[in-house]
Order: sequence, then structure tokens, then C-alpha cells
Amino acid sequence: MDTKLLIEAFDAAGAAVNASLRNVRGSGRRARTTKPGQYAIDLIADEAALGVLSKLPVAIMSEESGLSGDRSSPIIVVIDPVDGSSNAARDIPYWATSICAMDAGGLLAAVVVNQETGVHFRAVRGEGATRNGERIQSSNVERVEDSVIALSGLPGLVLPWKQFRVLGSAALALCDVACGSVDGFLDVASWHAPWDYLGGVLMCSEAGAITLDAKGRALDTADPMARRQVLAAGTQGLLESLRNATS
Repeated sequence: MDTKLLIEAFDAAGAAVNASLRNVRGSGRRARTTKPGQYAIDLIADEAALGVLSKLPVAIMSEESGLSGDRSSPIIVVIDPVDGSSNAARDIPYWATSICAMDAGGLLAAVVVNQETGVHFRAVRGEGATRNGERIQSSNVERVEDSVIALSGLPGLVLPWKQFRVLGSAALALCDVACGSVDGFLDVASWHAPWDYLGGVLMCSEAGAITLDAKGRALDTADPMARRQVLAAGTQGLLESLRNATS
């Protein structure tokens, strides 16, 4: 399938999510469903996104609604309609819609959009990654002492980084690694699923950053049961330092 068509559909799905939640504010954002950890906005966003993506001849794996679409397709689209739901529920402007397509060759195309700021990240395998249409590249920081690191949770071993940030969206934090806004990402919790990180992982790889999990495994699975402790950095040296903090 033409990757241009995929990116256009992903952009449209992101726009549909934005429109569906535009007027949902305050207590409406904090309404819960009966599923632990799920907000009503997760389901609203999911319905809006799938209204677009279901028109594609692909399989779809969504955090909120599971597997749908053409299950015989060689392409599977993995989506988190609202990555950073707690931020979205509290009107903290750091949450995203993350969409990534995979085929037999691995990660194929992705869009991650910050739904509050409108910042768009896009990547296609072998074609690089962009932020709002401009090509991006990860940082070249090697020493942890010189680094600014995005965290998910707090590590037992605190490294001597220059600064750190706990931001609340793995998808956006990985995109921040890809564009060099931060030098690395360290996931302490080991509970992230593919829909949380696949889009950001493709951004990183196309921007020159390195990603793996704490056990050294590649982050290229669409298995909905898989949980990974995600690491990313602009350089191998910094990545190894972050990995040491997980042992």
C-alpha cells in the first residue's frame, strides 16, 4: 500500500480525534468508564479515529477496541487514540494520538500528533522523519552528565544526568528524542504496550536515534499482550548508560 495514502489517512484520523474532543473539557474530560484506567475520552477518540482508519484495507489494533479491519491484510495499523490520557483528562497539553503501520518488513509509516499544540511528527521507513514538515535528527550527546532525559517513572538508580523530565506520554517523549528536544528516554515501569511506543520508535529510527527494551530486544511487535521497558537515545553510549539504570 502506498505510504503516502497511509500518512494521509493517519493525519485524517488524528484530525477526527481532535474534532471529537474539542468541546469536551473540565469534568467531561475526567469521566471514567468501567474499565480500569480508561477514560470516556479514550472511547470517544477511538470511535472517531476508527471511523477513518476502518476505510483502509488493513488490519487495525487499537488499545481501546482491540483487533478489527481486514485481518488478512499484510499491513496492521496500531493506534493509541489518546496517549497520555491522564494529561488529557487534566488539560495538561502533552498528549497525543499515535498511529503506526507495520508490514513484514517492520515499522512502515507513522504519525504522532500532539492534540493540544498541533505539532505533527511523521515518518516513513527509509525516508526520514519530520516535525511539522521539517526534517529532524536526534542529538549526539554521549555522556549522561551532559544529557536531558525524559522519564516514565523514577528509576531506583538515579543517574547523574544534567536534567530530567517526567512528561506523561511515551509517544511524545520518543518523538522528543527523535527531534533532539531531549537526549534520551528511560521507561522505568516496564508496562508499555505497542500502541504506546511504535509510532515514536519509527520516528527515532528514522531520525538517527536508537531504541530497544531493557532486555536488549527490538521494539517491533504488534502483539497486544507484549509489554516492554522502552529505552531510547541519540547515541549508543547514552543508551548503554540508560540501560544500566534498569538493571
